[in-house]
Amino acid sequence: MQNSYAIGIDVGGTNTDIGLVRDDSKIVSRSSIPTGNYSLLEPYVADIMEQISAMVAQGDPEKGVKSIGLNELTGIGIGAPNGNFYTGCVEWAPNLTIKGLLNFEEEFHKYVSIPVVLSNDANAAAYGEYVYGGAKWMDHFIMITLGTGVGSGIVVDGRLVHGSTGTAGELGHNILIPDGRRCSCGRKGCLEAYTSARGIVQTYTELRKEKGVPAEAAHMAGWIAPAIEDKDITCKMIGDAANAGDPLAVETYRKVGEWLGLACANACTFSAPQAIFLMGGPTKVGDPLLIPLKESFEANLLNIYKGKCEIRMSQLAANEVAILGAAALIRLKTTK
Repeated sequence: MQNSYAIGIDVGGTNTDIGLVRDDSKIVSRSSIPTGNYSLLEPYVADIMEQISAMVAQGDPEKGVKSIGLNELTGIGIGAPNGNFYTGCVEWAPNLTIKGLLNFEEEFHKYVSIPVVLSNDANAAAYGEYVYGGAKWMDHFIMITLGTGVGSGIVVDGRLVHGSTGTAGELGHNILIPDGRRCSCGRKGCLEAYTSARGIVQTYTELRKEKGVPAEAAHMAGWIAPAIEDKDITCKMIGDAANAGDPLAVETYRKVGEWLGLACANACTFSAPQAIFLMGGPTKVGDPLLIPLKESFEANLLNIYKGKCEIRMSQLAANEVAILGAAALIRLKTTK
């Protein structure tokens, strides 16, 4: 085969997405299975392998490849919550229905002899940006992912930082506000508690309670109406409202931008990145987040780093980044 192919797997709490990825970053085919239907690793991996077998049997029609042997693949890359690069295990991921210390690498090697590489999902996104996206020519950068939580992947000297435990780079769990909001990790005041989708909703509802809903909200298109209860408000609603001029939504994203900008400035002090890339649903709001974020970043940045690091958006498509990032992880083992 002139082209090479890898499998990228994104393990999510709801669904597991699987893709056959060509070396030019094309996702040739993809499928998914419902993660929440499984309580044991063995049948889960067996069903993933069934999907992979079907994909490679179909080959790559665009390139005239009729089928691909399983052991002709360059490897299987897996991005997963609480994934440990060193052990190949997912370690007690709270959002998965399959509980415990799960040795993915060992289980996949029951079916194939090719490399199997596992890391956490934010590391996978970072390495995907390095191999396929906007960080292709960078050896030093940070990826921050905003979603249900806040994840991060750090690349220094062209290598992902895994640390002594295989789980380094949890910038979302740096404490931003001592004794602040309770975070999902059990501690208080983490960045995640303020800049994740859940944190954004909490900030909006707190402002709503403190300042009251503007009277105009009942009539202004795109604003969050007083009749909408706090429990029904979503991060996307707040983003849309911010772009429509809802003052509470604008204030929410101003605060989020300032917090995240401060965190990005602090991150520069330990790895001196060329760029910090952002991705995830909350970043799609655009200027209401990015303008205060960049202002806060510049205001808090140590002088020796000024003009040397940019805040950038990920250049990978949102619906492809998880699979591409997982597939890119293969290179961590095959290029050593």
